[in-house]
Amino acid sequence: MNNGLFYTDLISEKSNQYIVKIDFKTGSTTDTLYQSTLLQNEGQPLSVTDYKLNADETKILLATDVESIYRHSTKATNYIYDIKSKKISPVSLNGKQQYATFSPDGEWIAFVRENNIYLTNLISGNEKAITNDGKRNEVINGTADWVYEEEFAFDQAYQWAPDGKHIGYYRFDESKVKEFNLTYYGELYPKEEKYKYPKAGEDNSKVEIYIYDVVSDKTVKADVNKESDQYIPRIKWTADANKLCVLRMNRLQNKLEFYSCDATTGKSELFFTEENKTYIDITDAPTFLANKKEFIWTSTMDGYKHLYLYAINGKLIKQITTGKWDVTKFYGYDEATGNFYYQAAIKSPMEKGVYAVTSKGQKRELSLESGTNTAIFSKNYKYYFITNSGIDRPHVVSLYFWSGKMVRVIKKNEDVTTRLSKFKLSKPTFFNFITTEGVTLNGWMIKPPAFDANKKYPVIQYMYGGPNSQTVKDEWMGSNLLWFQLLAQKGYVIVSVDNRGTGARGEEFNKCIYKQLGKLETIDQIEVAKWLGKQSYVDASRIGAWGWSYGGYMTSLLMTKGADFFKAAVAVAPVTNWKYYDSIYTERYLQTPQLNPSGYDDNSPINFTKEMKGNFLLVHGTTDDNVHMQNSMEFVTSLVKENKQFDTFFYPNKAHGISGVRLHLYTKMTNFFLENL
Repeated sequence: MNNGLFYTDLISEKSNQYIVKIDFKTGSTTDTLYQSTLLQNEGQPLSVTDYKLNADETKILLATDVESIYRHSTKATNYIYDIKSKKISPVSLNGKQQYATFSPDGEWIAFVRENNIYLTNLISGNEKAITNDGKRNEVINGTADWVYEEEFAFDQAYQWAPDGKHIGYYRFDESKVKEFNLTYYGELYPKEEKYKYPKAGEDNSKVEIYIYDVVSDKTVKADVNKESDQYIPRIKWTADANKLCVLRMNRLQNKLEFYSCDATTGKSELFFTEENKTYIDITDAPTFLANKKEFIWTSTMDGYKHLYLYAINGKLIKQITTGKWDVTKFYGYDEATGNFYYQAAIKSPMEKGVYAVTSKGQKRELSLESGTNTAIFSKNYKYYFITNSGIDRPHVVSLYFWSGKMVRVIKKNEDVTTRLSKFKLSKPTFFNFITTEGVTLNGWMIKPPAFDANKKYPVIQYMYGGPNSQTVKDEWMGSNLLWFQLLAQKGYVIVSVDNRGTGARGEEFNKCIYKQLGKLETIDQIEVAKWLGKQSYVDASRIGAWGWSYGGYMTSLLMTKGADFFKAAVAVAPVTNWKYYDSIYTERYLQTPQLNPSGYDDNSPINFTKEMKGNFLLVHGTTDDNVHMQNSMEFVTSLVKENKQFDTFFYPNKAHGISGVRLHLYTKMTNFFLENL
């Protein structure tokens, strides 16, 4: 909460819900801000799944009946609750809303409905549209299109100015983007759903930024459209409420520009440029300091991802963090003390710690436990939560005072720990080895509980392997870990190794895959199989592979280009030809098919089906909006053409995560390995 001494929490107990105010220092509940009996529909309490407080903490925005759209985007029925009067009112009576937010001055609620942005006045209750040209599959205002949501990782595409007098928002014209059809079964005539999905090298949405003046009811366009084919991966209001920062990037994603846009006129001024010989990966927005003179930016310009302090005119003041390690998250800057807070992989790529560094470069570790640590800070940075876990340890949440002294443990996850203790589980162990190309790769291994070094065991290699990802982390894996333990109990050694291109090891290791996606990753995973085959306890004739999404792509490559080393594999939702995947992700690493045709063709498994050997199971959800089932269908066509025998299983009406039927899926995969490996 605002004063930094309290926080709020949503508590669910049986059929009741409460939003409570908790004292950081004592952990005691000092007030109940909301209780579920206050919000009902036909006599039944409505379930609240999310909430936000307004700026002066007198009202709460309650989200109910939340409905998923794509992977991140949702719509909901929102209510406004006045804490003092205990009155509740709906944000709108005209349909569900997306991304409802309070204005900073507390006068309005903004939201998106059916591709247009609306405002509800909190005093009069009147609702008005500030855009009116939104139309499905043509124009989107205030929310991201599919590819921006998926690849630039945001879905709310509007922001309030700090003083609440302006709204900066995205307008996507996706009229020229080609449609993709998804077929849903269950009725006499299957339902067709069309949405815009730009594949590699194809037309993207035309993206523009507009600034709406709440007082005058006028809108201006931000003057940042320097090219017809470009990206705007972020917008961010500066500390000056009249200046909106717009990040503009070229289509090849190797040049990034910062523009300062005047909220009144839309006139823009370029003040910062960053270029890279490969690509720039956008993971956050600049942090503008309250002094209106400086901003903080993360960059890999010295070969590792670090924090930099710039003057508002774009001139470098200093590099804040240094070392041969990556900053993996920036939490914020305390202007009162001059401390910068961040997460980094300093000790090893497998571990993440939370750190503070002063303006003079004095560094202090805030997380005390090994493994993976994430943080949440109070608004004045006097308190912070640390969530810690290990590869075989569930998450524990602890509260600390700014000095580093622990206040108390918030969540122990004792129930999970107790349940796990009842099973005969094997402890995963980390290892590394050097490939024949001289590359050191990190991995973990789970051996059968009754492991006998004199026996030879079959191995299952689990992989993801995509750019900047990691499967080899000292972090709780959740359900996958338990499935791996089940397989280990059935006599398999389970191994996962992070190949070249994965994260937390600096730019050279991460970006060596540029323009040749899949090539070095496949070489490295084959090297893993070769190394395993030399271990005395491994049966080299029985090595299998399993992966999902990018991991399914890797698995498919291993059963084609690496077929001599693998006996059986399961690929779930694989990309089989990068020409079928979306523009932003694919072109970031491969450029366009027109500029780099060999980069697409040389490492797409669909082109190497002639080399397929062993036992192969291909799994896909029929309504996967991310990795389209087209990938598997075209792969099947090529396999049949080469007269290759294989197994397939498709899940009707299931998206990329194949949720709701995981027991069936994991049972099928378990049985497949038991029968074929």
